[in-house]
Amino acid sequence: MNVDQILLLKGRNVVSIEADRSLGEAARLLSERRIGAVVVVDGRQPVSGILSERDIVRAIAAQGARALDEPVSRFMTGEVVTCTCLHSVNELMELMTQQKFRHVPVVEGGQLVGIISIGDVVKQHVEAVEAESQAIKEYIATA
Repeated sequence: MNVDQILLLKGRNVVSIEADRSLGEAARLLSERRIGAVVVVDGRQPVSGILSERDIVRAIAAQGARALDEPVSRFMTGEVVTCTCLHSVNELMELMTQQKFRHVPVVEGGQLVGIISIGDVVKQHVEAVEAESQAIKEYIATA
């Protein structure tokens, strides 16, 4: 299974926010959408950053509630690792584990076309393992 197949199942909707919006606005967006990260866009490149719940917690821990009035650009991760639709689930699991992040934007042809979370990857991996297990059981039963 690859990223394109995951996106076909989950959809290609990506929640984004502009870099000059406040951290408080980003926190409300994450809460309203019940998501763990938002892609930061600036109109010049497909992904200019990513902001996660963890980034918000770190900002508040360091600066208190006043951090919520600061721009997203101040706390986002600016060097974002992306993938393409051709990356496999196994490649993403390895990448996410090694780099210790939970969200990977999907970029194709210079355009943001989706986002994959660790939950998406784990779900697809579990479904593949279960399908393989069922096939083995059926094979054994007919042998």
